[in-house]
Amino acid sequence: MMHEFSYCVPTEVLFGAGTSARVGEMAKKYGAKRVLVVYGGGSAVKSGLLEKVCAALAAEDIACQTLGGVQPNPRVSLARQGVKLALEMQADLILAVGGGSVIDTCKAIAHGTANPETDLWEFWKRRVPLTKSMPVGVVLTIPAAGSETSDSAVLTNWEESEKRGLSTQFNRPAFSILDPTLAATLPKKQVSCGIVDIMMHTFDRYFNPITDNDVTDELAEALLRVVIRHAPAAYADPADTAAMSEIMWAGSISHNGLTGLGGAKDFAPHQLGHALSEKFDVYHGESLSAIWSSWAEYVLPANPSRFARFAEKVWGITEGTEQEKAKAGIEAVKAFFRSISMPVCIKELPCGVQPEEGIEDLALRCSYQKTRAIGSFRALSYDDIYAIYRAANQ
Repeated sequence: MMHEFSYCVPTEVLFGAGTSARVGEMAKKYGAKRVLVVYGGGSAVKSGLLEKVCAALAAEDIACQTLGGVQPNPRVSLARQGVKLALEMQADLILAVGGGSVIDTCKAIAHGTANPETDLWEFWKRRVPLTKSMPVGVVLTIPAAGSETSDSAVLTNWEESEKRGLSTQFNRPAFSILDPTLAATLPKKQVSCGIVDIMMHTFDRYFNPITDNDVTDELAEALLRVVIRHAPAAYADPADTAAMSEIMWAGSISHNGLTGLGGAKDFAPHQLGHALSEKFDVYHGESLSAIWSSWAEYVLPANPSRFARFAEKVWGITEGTEQEKAKAGIEAVKAFFRSISMPVCIKELPCGVQPEEGIEDLALRCSYQKTRAIGSFRALSYDDIYAIYRAANQ
């Protein structure tokens, strides 16, 4: 039986090779006259994409200014700079040219610009409710976070050593352009991190206490099979448009809510990963792959049949007992992560093996100093969180 849900994704998606050339047309459609264009490092400049985007806006008589420097684990400090610039230029649309970090930064800038009386970090700390924002547009260059259609955004406050997520319908972009050719020059590390993030967004919805939403479950399983099928080609050659187009669309679907309708989101692996990346500034995808199997093995007893179904439907594992199939499915995920050069434990991360006090600090960070439990597949207290980090550090 399908369970109750509410679903609305108002983002207009323009998908296909070459569609990035239509960014000016899309911005004009949403009434833009002054656009703040936000990007990350130098690749958007070196590739000529930033220049093309600004030219496309100018062709529609849309003025623009640019703000670069967005980093992985995007900083609230740069978003604050963006708010100041957007207010000064009286921007009416914030345009992201990049991946999830750039998009999340743009969402923050939009919220801060629409609410200039409030420091935007107050929204992420839940101290002030967000009641209004302004339009965000996206030219996606990295298939990964799914932020181009999602209701979430994650920021890192480096000064306070905190990484927080915010989920709200105000985070949905007005439009997103998904042009798979823009991912052709991505480094292998970014491709593999993106693949992991796409799978994790699906895992975090699939592994939940409700297991009789057949349509939703089948959608999630199909998406995972497609990612697993096309990931090797996209990883080997990001310019393989056929493979990359499948990965890019899977990224958007994985985080727009479709693969979890009717169920409770778990997101414990993401929260465990956030503490790793806020402490060590490792790539988001690396933090997720390093922690997932330890989480999975720890929560497996809560519902072995769910993991057994996952093994059968996604990996084609049919031999053995329910417990054996469940464990084989977890091992298949680990092997897949290794095949795209991703870590499967903390000691394989760039930060290396952490001493006991480092593991304790991670558990305190993730549990907000023992004030919250995480997860829905199995609720995890501070002690559970500590045990998972410790297992991941063996």
